[in-house]
Formats: sequence, C-alpha cells, structure tokens
Amino acid sequence: MVKIDTIELPDFPLLLAPMEDVSDPPFRALCKEQGADVVYTEFISSEGLIRDAAKSTMKLDIYEKERPVGIQIFGANLDSMLQTVDIVSESKPDIIDINFGCPVKKVVSKGAGAGILKDIDLMVSLTEAMVKRTHLPITVKTRLGWDHDSIRILEVAERLQDVGCKAISIHGRTRAQMYKGDANWAPIAEVKNNPRMHIPVFGNGDVDTPERAMKMRDEFGLDGCMIGRASIGNPWFFKQVKHFFETGEHLSPITIEERVDAARRHLQMAIDWKGEILGVFETRRHYTNYFKGIPHFKEYRQKMVTSDASKDVFEAFDLVLKDFSDYQFSE
Repeated sequence: MVKIDTIELPDFPLLLAPMEDVSDPPFRALCKEQGADVVYTEFISSEGLIRDAAKSTMKLDIYEKERPVGIQIFGANLDSMLQTVDIVSESKPDIIDINFGCPVKKVVSKGAGAGILKDIDLMVSLTEAMVKRTHLPITVKTRLGWDHDSIRILEVAERLQDVGCKAISIHGRTRAQMYKGDANWAPIAEVKNNPRMHIPVFGNGDVDTPERAMKMRDEFGLDGCMIGRASIGNPWFFKQVKHFFETGEHLSPITIEERVDAARRHLQMAIDWKGEILGVFETRRHYTNYFKGIPHFKEYRQKMVTSDASKDVFEAFDLVLKDFSDYQFSE
C-alpha cells in the first residue's frame, strides 16, 4: 500500500496527470471509472485565482466521485500562493499539488512552473510556507532540473520532504528538453532509492504502454506512475495497465461501441458542466484521439469538430456507430 499522508492507495497507484485543457471534470470522471487511482485538476494560476478570473475559478470544481482528487496550482509569489492555498482549501480537495515543472514559456518567464528550478531555495521556501498554511497534504510535481548541467533532483526531493511535502512526482526530462527526446527515469529511481526518502516517489514521462508502466514499477522500483498524454482520447489506459499487471496480457482492443459511448458521455458531461457552447467547443480536441486509426474518417471528424450544436455532434456519433460497427481496432 502507498500512502500520501493519510490517503491510502493501492500498490503502484496510477495517477492522472494535471493537463491544461484536458483534465477537466468530464475527462477526470471517465479516467476514474477506468481505474485512475488519483486524479488532478488542470493547473491553476495563483494570480488568476486571487483576481477571481472566471476560467481559473471554474477549475476548482471537483466532485465526490473523483476522490481522491488533487487541485494543482502554480505561481512564484509567496503572498499569492498563500492566498491561493486558502481559496483552494475551501473547495475541499484531498491534495494540493504545486506545479514546479510546467515548461511552457509564458509560465516559466514569470519564474513559475519549471522556471523555479533556477531558484531551488525559493522552491523550498514556497513549499514550506504552503505546508504550514493548510491541514491538507501538499505534494509537488517537478522535473529533473532546468537543464542537463543543473540536475539537482536528489537534493531537491530531500529538501522538499524535509519541509513537509507528502509526495513528489518527477517528470524524467529537464525544462530545456521540453517534451523532446526520451524521458530518463534513472534519476527518479535514485531519488526513490535514497535511504533518506520516505515519501512516495512517482514517475512521469513516456508511460505510453502497459509494458512501460511495468518497467517503471519492476525495474525502476518507483511507488507509482503519473500518466498524461497516453490517456488523452484513451481513458481506458488505466484499465489496460492494471489488466496487464494482473494477467501479463493485453486487454482486448476497445470497441467502436465503447469509444462512441465515451465520446458521447464526455460531450454530455461537458455540456452539463460548461453549458452548450463551451461544452461543444472544448470537447472537440478529444475526438481525433477517440477515433484514431479509423480509415476514411475525415468526413465524420469534420462534422464533429466544426458543428456548433451538440445535436449535430451526437448525430455524427450515431453515424460512426452505424457505419463502422464492424471495424476492428488493433491493440
């Protein structure tokens, strides 16, 4: 069993990574149903939240069926981050996670996200102040370092643990790498094998097959893995990994019926949460992934991503089910 503070999780839990414009309540619900052990919100700007920006405030919406759920925040200003902790705590998440890993320029340029990897002392002091501010467990998601020449993740993990961080998720790339090249899990394993470390150490980056999840567990000995891009359009990935762990075999390919049902439910939950206009618009990015690999699909996809009325999108789903009922997906 793995524990984040008092939160009990199964052996080698699978965590849904916080992803901007992806891990909203509808998507998190689907992933939770398919075996995600912990889910995280999209990351939330501390500055946006204390200004009561509508988009940031909406990201605080969480539901009982998601638990345990973490709300992730980012920022580099102490006062703003402490105010954010107060606001976030009112939403009653199970975990508050700090993003010290986002490599995007607009975040990094403000010293937030992975930008703080250039100032480890600030990273540690922010974490310590936030731990003292709330009764909720504070966790951290970060990267190996700013670049290849400044990888200090062993020291960083120790210091974060020493100030009260309850778990750490580490993406196996530096900020300089962005998402290029292969993730390097060896330094994450060094953190886990450090005899001083006693909090859970989760790996992140390039877990895109059940085999790679098993490798992270068995060869690198990590406490669990955080899954991001592999779940987009494939909320079943969590179930696929767990099935592989239990049987050593791949789960049967997800059928067209299951894919249409997920897309349909995803859209309906988005409409229920955001309203018709935003629900339709912001769910479009998922359809290509739900139906990836189907030949001669352009006409159907066009209707899904250009229609402004949900009625038309639901009709497109019905048409896909009818026209591709015999299509067999490969693993």
